[in-house]
Amino acid sequence: MTYLKRLGFFTAFILPALTAIGYYAGGTWNWLAIGFVFILITFIDFWIGLDTRNVPSDQVSIVSEEFYYRFITYVWTYFQVGFVIWSCYAVTTGKLTTWYEWIGFTISVGLVTGGIGITVAHELGHKKSKLEQLYSQVILMTVCYMHFFIEHNRGHHVQVATPADPATARKGENVYAFWFRSVFVGYAHAWQLENESLTRQGLSVFSWHNRMIRYLLLPGLFCAAVIVLFFTPLVPWYTIPVFFFTQSIIAFTLLELVNYIEHYGIVRKQKPNGEYERVNPLHSWNASHLISNFFLFQLQRHSDHHANAIKRYQVLDHVDDSPQLPFGYPAMILIALVPPLWFRFMHPRLAAWQKQVYLQHTSKFS
Repeated sequence: MTYLKRLGFFTAFILPALTAIGYYAGGTWNWLAIGFVFILITFIDFWIGLDTRNVPSDQVSIVSEEFYYRFITYVWTYFQVGFVIWSCYAVTTGKLTTWYEWIGFTISVGLVTGGIGITVAHELGHKKSKLEQLYSQVILMTVCYMHFFIEHNRGHHVQVATPADPATARKGENVYAFWFRSVFVGYAHAWQLENESLTRQGLSVFSWHNRMIRYLLLPGLFCAAVIVLFFTPLVPWYTIPVFFFTQSIIAFTLLELVNYIEHYGIVRKQKPNGEYERVNPLHSWNASHLISNFFLFQLQRHSDHHANAIKRYQVLDHVDDSPQLPFGYPAMILIALVPPLWFRFMHPRLAAWQKQVYLQHTSKFS
């Protein structure tokens, strides 16, 4: 992997820097990070284009074990905790005086903690290392979405591209209806998975052994600790919790927007015995846009991720036969927010890909 590409993954830290710059500059500068994500990155993605190069097969095991790539995700874990604490302090200083400053700053923080933070948590949560799994859960605590650690790995990756998966968008379903199902049904399913696991182990579901109970309490305890740390009579006591939970909602909403984009309209074929075909690179939308993949640790190479969930982000492959998104996630999110535009944009692409590739080449990945 080239030196420039190795360095590129550190660009993720640009977004929190812009959030801080916007905050201290004040006024409409609080929208700086938002404009950077949805305007500038989209433009640069279009200008620079795709990077479809893959790590050579004889180098994959070597690149996978390079500590450099894990180091970036480890650093982000500590950074995210510090960033959330700083942002909670920031809202107590009285510097945000207008509604548009509050909105711009809160969305910007959610872009950092969700767009990048949950992406890192997703990467770490798939690994066998207990340390990486712990880091994943710590990041998810800062956005009140800890159940994702259970539901994503044991639910979504098992049921993806089937009607049983709440995080797979159905063809014709708008993103707003999808959000409610994915958030609430996914949360309930995480409880079910954890309860079934504890029952098999002969443990009580009403105990500290139940991770879902811990996941329910820990974000609140974290927020309470920050309140104690930064409480000031200059602002109402509820300022920090309202901000903390709002940025969390923005963060996991961004995750669900990405979920919507990644699997929209794709359904695995069902065998005569009722089982579904094995997950392969044809069951996720792929995007190999160079710049947005730097910021998202190659999450957009989602087709290979679902086929090989344990692979580290630096060695994920571009797969030609996978359905290809025309733009990176920032642009696709904006399109998804306007359902008629999304349907008009995606349905012809979905139909063409299914006819030209999916119906003929599924056996290639069997």
